[in-house]
Amino acid sequence: MSLRIVVCVKYVPDATGDRRFADDLTLDREDVDGLLSELDEYAVEQALQIADEADDAEITVVTVGPEDAKDALRKALSMGADKAVHVEDDDLHGTDVMGTSLVLAKAVEKTGYDLVICGMASTDGVMGVLPALLAERLGVPQVTLLSEVSVNGGVVTGRRDGDTATEQLQASLPAVVSVTDQSGEARYPSFKGIMAAKKKP
Repeated sequence: MSLRIVVCVKYVPDATGDRRFADDLTLDREDVDGLLSELDEYAVEQALQIADEADDAEITVVTVGPEDAKDALRKALSMGADKAVHVEDDDLHGTDVMGTSLVLAKAVEKTGYDLVICGMASTDGVMGVLPALLAERLGVPQVTLLSEVSVNGGVVTGRRDGDTATEQLQASLPAVVSVTDQSGEARYPSFKGIMAAKKKP
């Protein structure tokens, strides 16, 4: 049976660009370039590594965001993910993390999953609470802030490096995990990957 991995990603404003509020007091994204959150690239990388070790695995990347958020999905697909789901609705404009977690949970449930992987935080909000909220809404265990992840026999195992100690943690699938920027360098999309991404669903 195929291991179904879902990676939640976010389209964020480029941190090097100028930021300002729009008239509705949300972030004005009109004049700022966006990209796949760098911390989510580590989540995609971990999914790819787990899939490489599995006999059969499928990686779906999911995002909630405006039309331009498809660029974040395209980057993840070019890295090697198999397919993408984009939830786009004008009514979601300005939604906070509570609302986003609810919408993501519904999208993840509809997609089908065994393992959900998130970055430790988004580079624009840096709250780091979405993985826990998502796990609660899905009713599954969470194992967060991991620097190493593996899946074997229906169990996800991870290493969490703290300031004074290292923990080995595990949970039965289905589960939600988040990975840190210490989990390994994310791969660059190859030209072949970029071209293949254009044909992926």
